Amino acid sequence: MNLLAVGLNHTTAPLALREKVAFAPDQIGQAGVAARAWFERYAASDACNEAAILSTCNRTELYVARPASAGIDETIDATAHFLADYHKLSYAELRPYLYTLPRDNAVRHAFRVASGLDSMVLGEAQILGQMKNAVRQAGAAGGLGTYLHQLFQRTFSVAKEVRSTTSIGAHSVSMAAAAVRLAQRIFPSISEQNVLLIGAGEMIELCAAHFGAQNPKAFVVANRTVERGELLARRFNGRAIQLADLPQELASFDIVISCTASPLPIIGLGLLERVIKARRRKPMFMVDLAVPRDIESEVGRLRDVFLYTVDDLGAVVQSGREERQAAVEHAEAIIETRVQSYMQWADNRAIVPLIQDLRERSEVLRIGELERARKMLAAGDGIDAVLDAMSKGLTAKFLHGPQLALHNANGAERAHLAMLLPQLFRTTR
Repeated sequence: MNLLAVGLNHTTAPLALREKVAFAPDQIGQAGVAARAWFERYAASDACNEAAILSTCNRTELYVARPASAGIDETIDATAHFLADYHKLSYAELRPYLYTLPRDNAVRHAFRVASGLDSMVLGEAQILGQMKNAVRQAGAAGGLGTYLHQLFQRTFSVAKEVRSTTSIGAHSVSMAAAAVRLAQRIFPSISEQNVLLIGAGEMIELCAAHFGAQNPKAFVVANRTVERGELLARRFNGRAIQLADLPQELASFDIVISCTASPLPIIGLGLLERVIKARRRKPMFMVDLAVPRDIESEVGRLRDVFLYTVDDLGAVVQSGREERQAAVEHAEAIIETRVQSYMQWADNRAIVPLIQDLRERSEVLRIGELERARKMLAAGDGIDAVLDAMSKGLTAKFLHGPQLALHNANGAERAHLAMLLPQLFRTTR
């Protein structure tokens, strides 16, 4: 079986490309089905394929398991072409930014991602929940077979072990905390500012906790579903509005944090130009944590708008990395041991069909000799003669293949068989 991880992340691709390759949360299951169909069509084969997609603000990855007959190079090529075709991108444009990790490298990568070692925020725990959600959707869509199911179950176990036995999450600065730090550089006191959070997902909930702790003058959540926004806003004595009300409400806010699943920007340059004019050029701090982006990049050119993207927050969240280095080394050691364990399981799993075939062939021989013995007994032959004939018949049939192979082999091949056969026919007493 060929196991492979293909993708791009914050270290290999710019935000402008990552947002083009991102999968919306409600598309991941359907996209996994499309990936498996693509592999079958690409290889002109109906062989069993497994596929799972992980898509976050920092990465898009496709984990694939295909029969060994497909070939690793063919699988890499098919996977890269699928990502380009699905998102209507040029293969030549996308391919230079993709990493392709076969076999043990794919396993190691999955373990590192779930453990927070490959995140922009070293040691962050949010990625594990995102990965579990991606696996649930892949499973519901029928994308998990024996190999990927085992891979992800071990992935979650490794992540739990890393977090419980190392201090990888210590001194970690989250995106939400980084946003507060940046806002404090612009406004002396957040408690005197009006804060707007756009969206109601996990990232916005984290931002709500951090900004809510600063006791802002006003705290508002804008969401497509007002009821969900109200649930979050009430926790911080705030109120909720609909996304459709943004054009009328936006000028009231000094701090705006946005993270939705919208495929297109929800705040454009024209709107912000009108907002800044209405605010009489008072500064406005904006953080766009969405991929694809919620706020048009041109907004950052406005003189009175301080716009930060998920990549801009990268430098802020690097603090504390030195203190976590010992934990990183410990985590890497755990991961390496678990990688070898998975690969041993996979290699053993690969010979299961061969063992089943040997058992079936042996069973055919056994039944044949047993039937011959029964006929001899029915003909009146003695039990000792029948047992002797049956044992000799089985022995002769089992040795026929190896003897024929030795007879037909030449030179090095015969020498190799001569060394191998005693191991295959070793008996225990």
